Amino acid sequence: MAEDDDTQQRPFTRPGFIVGAVVVAAIIVAAIVLTVLNLNRDDDAAPPAPDPSSSATNSAAPSPEPSGIAGGASICGLEGVELSGTVTTAPAAEWAFVRTVAYPTSPEFGPAGTGSEGYPMCFQHSPQGALFAAATALAVPADSALVQPWIDYALSEGAYREALLSEVGGNTDSSGVRLQLVGFRMLSYDGDTARVDLAVRGSSEGTTITASTVYELIWEDGDWKINANVANPFDFATIPDTSGYIAWGA
Repeated sequence: MAEDDDTQQRPFTRPGFIVGAVVVAAIIVAAIVLTVLNLNRDDDAAPPAPDPSSSATNSAAPSPEPSGIAGGASICGLEGVELSGTVTTAPAAEWAFVRTVAYPTSPEFGPAGTGSEGYPMCFQHSPQGALFAAATALAVPADSALVQPWIDYALSEGAYREALLSEVGGNTDSSGVRLQLVGFRMLSYDGDTARVDLAVRGSSEGTTITASTVYELIWEDGDWKINANVANPFDFATIPDTSGYIAWGA
């Protein structure tokens, strides 16, 4: 009983809380706010390995000509393609919200489209586009109605797609929780993949933590997707401060 009371008093230690925020979303972020993926963070278990009988389909290289946009611009026509580079200053952005979580928007970098269920999508094929995609992924899970359709779109093809999709579920009650993007680092970018580290601050019931959430992204079908070729496409860890991050947020 004492253990239950202690868990209630320390919301950041609850499995649902830990899984939700990082997930960012997804999934997401697995840690601060919402429960999107019920991943077991206690033992750091990776999703089960794919069935060998089906992995060939999931891991096959994409067709070189899926729809005229392979390796090119965004699916909704955003101009600009950069196959190398990084982001060293905070991009100009207007800030929109999913519930209480802000995400950046830009006519140049995206999101430039909306899924049929209302989630933001479609980003420029550039380091900035990858950054905006990751920051948007942090916010979308704040609305439980968007989680399932969004993750079905936002998760790439890959060896771990089905295993990751099977983890989606649970309640996403974010009442009393606040999540805020406060900075970023572009860890790597080669035009095909990107690793984006977001510094986020989460608070609930008088407790505040600062955390790093690293998103593994891949360019697929004209948009940035969460990379399902990676067993753990969201890496979450608390950090003492935001030293080394470029300040950015609403």
